[in-house]
Amino acid sequence: MSWTTPLDVAAAVCILLGAVLTLIAAIGQVRMPDLLSRMHAATKPQVLGTVLIVLGLSLRLRDPGVVGLLLLVVLLQMATSVVSSHMVARASFRAGQVRHDLLVVDELSDEQLHEEPRGAP
Repeated sequence: MSWTTPLDVAAAVCILLGAVLTLIAAIGQVRMPDLLSRMHAATKPQVLGTVLIVLGLSLRLRDPGVVGLLLLVVLLQMATSVVSSHMVARASFRAGQVRHDLLVVDELSDEQLHEEPRGAP
């Protein structure tokens, strides 16, 4: 028995689990009640789903050049999703699009009270 069959099965399982997590992220986008919950549903399972799909592709393709490129995709996905979701959450909080009744801890409101307006001397 060669190693290709177990690697192909592991690749199929990873791709299937990644697709399920991505589907869960999409359902969370529709079902969650507020902006912050939707952003959580968009970033956490989506990134893990992408990692699993890329892992499955790496196990299936087994080419060092492709694996290196897929690793770059995962690193960029992990870096940009965290930063972009943080920036969108902060901008939407400042624009008043966050439901404060659903927040358990609100540290940003206190921080905004002590900030000086931009452009002030």
